[in-house]
Amino acid sequence: MKKPTGSYPHVRLQGDGRAVVSQAGSVLLVETVRKSGLDQAISAALAPWRKPRAVHDAGKILVDLALAVALGGDCLADIALPRSEPAVFGPVASDPTVSRLIDTLASSGEKALTAIRAARSEVRRHVWELAGDRAPDAGGQVTVDLDGVLVLAHSDKQDAAPTWKKTYGHHPLMGFVDHGPGGTGEPVAALLRPGNAGSNTAADHITATRLALAQLPKKYRRGRRTLIRCDSAGGTHEFVAWLAQRGRWLSYSVGMVITEAIHQYVLRVPASAWTPAVESDGEVRDGAWVAELTGNLIDGWPKGMRLIVRKERPHRGAQLRITDADGMRITCFATNTADRPIAELELRHRLRARAEDRIRAARATGLRNLPLHDTAQNKVWLEIVQIALDLLAWMPMLALTGKARLWEPRRLRFRLFSAAGQLATTGRRRILRLARHWPWTFEITTALERLALLPNPG
Repeated sequence: MKKPTGSYPHVRLQGDGRAVVSQAGSVLLVETVRKSGLDQAISAALAPWRKPRAVHDAGKILVDLALAVALGGDCLADIALPRSEPAVFGPVASDPTVSRLIDTLASSGEKALTAIRAARSEVRRHVWELAGDRAPDAGGQVTVDLDGVLVLAHSDKQDAAPTWKKTYGHHPLMGFVDHGPGGTGEPVAALLRPGNAGSNTAADHITATRLALAQLPKKYRRGRRTLIRCDSAGGTHEFVAWLAQRGRWLSYSVGMVITEAIHQYVLRVPASAWTPAVESDGEVRDGAWVAELTGNLIDGWPKGMRLIVRKERPHRGAQLRITDADGMRITCFATNTADRPIAELELRHRLRARAEDRIRAARATGLRNLPLHDTAQNKVWLEIVQIALDLLAWMPMLALTGKARLWEPRRLRFRLFSAAGQLATTGRRRILRLARHWPWTFEITTALERLALLPNPG
């Protein structure tokens, strides 16, 4: 009897396996593309950029790139992954064809970007209709979070510059629709900026908000049903006035810098004016209080603006700032939402922290770096990244339930997309058999069943 020589079983390899499909779980993304009509919409949008007698459709190339990024790719060459599985992804273009398309789209300036964004907006409306009460607007309101992202550059790329964190790269401004506590979020804006772009540049926040609103269904592009949230980088007179402009009437919850005037006012707030802050479950938040500031502090700001301040005992190890008071961490935000308790409004603003989760997911989905040299090319790359993030948000929203709907991209890849399968062809049908022992086979099969029940586009 031979004794084992290690902790793992010894496996002999043969490279002639037939009908074996790697990344078989990625059929979830392919079916999401099919049911949403994303491939058809992008193909129609990019029809002007398809050359006569071209073998590969420009729209499919772009969607194939987005699928590669959704599966973990971070450069154009990673389209080799879907190309290696034609049974799942169909014919995929070669690397030179992909590069030529990116150059063609980049050379068209904003025309191609506008076409892609219009297609994404139309598909988003359709997906939200398919999702029903699981859509982010099911409660009658849509929340858009704006936040900046630092993308490091390890080589000399166009518009790369030193950042405020003393790194080197770019500083895009992103916008995400919040799906709430029961879901994740989806990107609706990506404004590529140099690394030295200012954090509180009002013009950039207005441009990013315009991009985000254009991605929403028409009824949410103005009015109180759309809430714009951002940190103190958006707390400028110009941006707040633009949000509250007559005819736009957007709701906002914008962080504010603690100025000396606010600091002195907070010191004079009587103890009776402070209200305990609350948690998402309605319980009192330990060691945190909120109060509304009035008087001349809001002079010169748009009519109806409310200024709410929170004081909280700093967490263990946290260092106090010069703007803190009496050993309490002080934060402040402005909103135009009336007739709601200030503790509820403060909780709503604090939940903006979910945008950090969306940024982490974006970094894991093609935004860790910008792989191309020219700014115009990297703008196209940002659109590809957003399509990938859309798919990673739409698939769970349409097909997954419970905790699985909250899984971030890395966990989706590790548990669902990486599952291998065996492809069997019977007549005109192709059947993908998954391993019975794989712990998440049930999640994959039930998700595919839910997608199959959705109507086909058109």
